[in-house]
Amino acid sequence: MEVEIAEERIVLLAERFSLDHAEGRAWSRRADAFGTGAKLSGLLNRATSEDYECVYRERRLQPFWRLHVSRVAAYERTRTYTVPVATSVESVQIAGETIAVADGRMVLTGLESCRDETAKDFVFDGLTSAQDPALVAYEKFPSSVVDAEVLAAEATSGTVVVPPQAKSSMLVREAMAAAIGKIDADRVLEERVTVDLVDLVYRPVYAFRYRHGGKEAVIEFDGLTGSTRPDGATFEQYLGKVLEPKFLLDVGVETVNLFVPGTQLVRIVVEQGVKQFAPPRPPES
Repeated sequence: MEVEIAEERIVLLAERFSLDHAEGRAWSRRADAFGTGAKLSGLLNRATSEDYECVYRERRLQPFWRLHVSRVAAYERTRTYTVPVATSVESVQIAGETIAVADGRMVLTGLESCRDETAKDFVFDGLTSAQDPALVAYEKFPSSVVDAEVLAAEATSGTVVVPPQAKSSMLVREAMAAAIGKIDADRVLEERVTVDLVDLVYRPVYAFRYRHGGKEAVIEFDGLTGSTRPDGATFEQYLGKVLEPKFLLDVGVETVNLFVPGTQLVRIVVEQGVKQFAPPRPPES
């Protein structure tokens, strides 16, 4: 089997909405973040905007993986075909060969030459490794291929660049296993699997944490679709921990030696100066 794997790329999706626009939209739904009880309480008590405080705002680049795998297989197999004929027929001559007939049927043997061509897209969440078809919706937005320096510049400007927890090597293996399948053949003439797209895609997300009545909640705003989530999270909540300032990011194909012997993993260290612009909390009274 011949295997070809494309070089990994880092793809950055261009945001459609600014931080100010995102914050305005999130602010209009601040009560939603605290649930139905908070909304009802606000109606009864005539809560004002002063009752809510934005204690943290975040712009982050959140990752997902996009892979495309194609497969070509050419093979041969011997098959028999049962052909019904009139009951009065005793034999049939085909290509100089006499075929006997029994019970109104003749049996032919032939060599089938077959060719299968398939292609499939895979989209994986960069944090959970789960396939997420909903992420395909981001393919329609403008994007550009970038490098580690661009990500480092984003981080320096205060954007949280979230490293993928899902390794490309495992996802490539999973996609290839799904694409290969079984071949019902006597002899395989050609089998080629091509992973012609291995993209680490970053999409912009805004998150705003509000404080109200002694509680805190987060609203997320999608920088591309403009949708808001009242049950959102900040980056450290997604990952379950606060990240180190240095992020180690896979930007090379870490392939399995079974498929491509000798392939080296390329690693780039992205210096990530994480800046959390949360104002200090006032002392407890």
